[in-house]
Amino acid sequence: ILEPFAGAAFGWTPGQTTALAGMQHGGVLVGMLLVAAAGRYGWGSLRAWCAGGCLVSGAALLAIIATGWFGRPDALRPAVMLLGAANGAFSIAAIGTMMRMAGEGPAAREGVRMGLWGAAQALAFGLGGLIGAAGSDVTRAWLGSAVPAYGAVFAAEALLFAVAAALALGVTLPATHTPARWQRRTT
Repeated sequence: ILEPFAGAAFGWTPGQTTALAGMQHGGVLVGMLLVAAAGRYGWGSLRAWCAGGCLVSGAALLAIIATGWFGRPDALRPAVMLLGAANGAFSIAAIGTMMRMAGEGPAAREGVRMGLWGAAQALAFGLGGLIGAAGSDVTRAWLGSAVPAYGAVFAAEALLFAVAAALALGVTLPATHTPARWQRRTT
């Protein structure tokens, strides 16, 4: 709902809002590369990157709300870029966590566990888009104004990111291990 927000709040054209989405996706790539470098050089843990990505995503959403509230279209692009970078960091850390956890449990079930994770993620993404769009429409009808309606949905998303960060901090990762099939035989 970011593109319709920019159109409603600042009167941006479809071309301008599409460019905004491109900036967000560029930020996602930056966040992904940052977590890849962090993994390579040992800067933090997957848990910290996952929770941090959630918290910064929530903060970026609050900044996006502020751009509409205070009429600052010049601040929207950096906030969207930050949102993308935080989302990229979160997603790569979450995928790394999933891959690490998929190796736990009965052997030969890693693919099933990864498939279930992917299906849950796809379902959450799709439902998030649907609920966000419906939520902005319902809130707009209730409040009678677009900017506060989008702000309410962004605020709810920011709150959900805070909950996700708390959940990420509560995840217990398995100890680093080498699966038996990868261990060198000593006999």
